[in-house]
Amino acid sequence: MKKRILITFGTRGLGQRIAKLLEHEFDVFFASSEEIPSLLLNSGKYFKIPAGLMPTYAHEVLKISLDQHIDYVLPLGSYEFEPLSEAKVLFEEYDIKVIVPSHDVLQDYFVIENPSKELSLVLLIAGKSLLNDFETVDSSMDGLFIISDSGDDFALCAVAKD
Repeated sequence: MKKRILITFGTRGLGQRIAKLLEHEFDVFFASSEEIPSLLLNSGKYFKIPAGLMPTYAHEVLKISLDQHIDYVLPLGSYEFEPLSEAKVLFEEYDIKVIVPSHDVLQDYFVIENPSKELSLVLLIAGKSLLNDFETVDSSMDGLFIISDSGDDFALCAVAKD
């Protein structure tokens, strides 16, 4: 049985781009605080969530994750990183991995909004890529990143706040 992943801002280009990369290995679900067409909502793959700044945000994402038997949550909104980073332990109690840097290092990362299609993405869980055989020496790295040409620097990827 395939693992299940929930991608926030799933109606945006970056969310769809990641879904295409993961669709052969995962059952992909989407959530967004933005308007979602009823056709997509009725598909059972898209879910409405509150904005990441709302106090109920993490609990609503957890509820959907539990109801849909989600294994991984990938937040793509930069303002979603902090609340989900703070709630990682809560999600892990239910065997759900939130793919975002831990709260104590989150502010250390530069965030690139809407990375261009020419830039290679790496989706890391515990320093290992879900997309290819890439692996970092830092086994605590979680998130969607772009790696510098030197391979020494990582920038966290997010959708634009428009």
